[in-house]
Amino acid sequence: MGRLDGKTALVTGASRGIGQAIAERLAAEGARVACAARTLNEGDHRLEGSLARTVGAIRAAGGEAAALTANLADPGECAALAGRAEAACGGPVDVLVNNAVLTYFAPVVEYEPRRWMRAFQVNVHAPFLLSRAVLPPMIERGAGAIVNVSSAAAIGPGRGPYPGPPPRGRVEYGATKAALERFTQGLAEEVARHGVAVSAVSPSLPVATPGTVLHGVIGEGHPDSEPAGFMADAVLLLATEPAARVAGRVCYSQQLLAEFGLLERPRGHMADEPGSGYAQI
Repeated sequence: MGRLDGKTALVTGASRGIGQAIAERLAAEGARVACAARTLNEGDHRLEGSLARTVGAIRAAGGEAAALTANLADPGECAALAGRAEAACGGPVDVLVNNAVLTYFAPVVEYEPRRWMRAFQVNVHAPFLLSRAVLPPMIERGAGAIVNVSSAAAIGPGRGPYPGPPPRGRVEYGATKAALERFTQGLAEEVARHGVAVSAVSPSLPVATPGTVLHGVIGEGHPDSEPAGFMADAVLLLATEPAARVAGRVCYSQQLLAEFGLLERPRGHMADEPGSGYAQI
């Protein structure tokens, strides 16, 4: 028996990296997983990874999954995605994982306004629209989980002076993740009484995904990185533990795994570095 037998999960950004790991982990626990992203087939994007590969891996392991191409920068496609997931998986969404992310590595003075708006649409507005779409049946059933994937970039640099060059392009990404964390706790407060758990989790250390490697954020095999499986296991906990135990949490992967006895020596944020203000509440 899997912890998600008979449940439908919708995972955005499931074509590669953390999203792929989450989709495969939820499927291994019995969920029918609607995998959403823009890249359907290998070669459609310059980065390695595709929905076809993720769904293929899930099915090869005996799980159930469906590929749903969607551009989350389009509000209309966001609004329709929950219904498409229900139709593809044969039931309303029980677990929503808002993992898709868009960022551009540019300082504010060079940031094109259309790109800024597009990043906020994918990183902040899409989680709102998808949450709004899946919540009514969750509230009616008195159960459900929404897990938002955040980042330590939500932690601001504090007041100056600032020694050394600033991280390139961190302003927009950090601002969207900070907004996502505040949205998480606000929504958690609204729906906790209905048995719906809303939470957020960030990697304790950078994950070497095709995107982070390409942009030089972290190299493959770097000693200060963590496997994508840590995030997948953390999301599974937040999606399956009783709502009273996880609702409103804004936490870090290794911190959470250690708390539940799944990791002996956590590192990174909330282990040997402080987390965000929200994470410490």
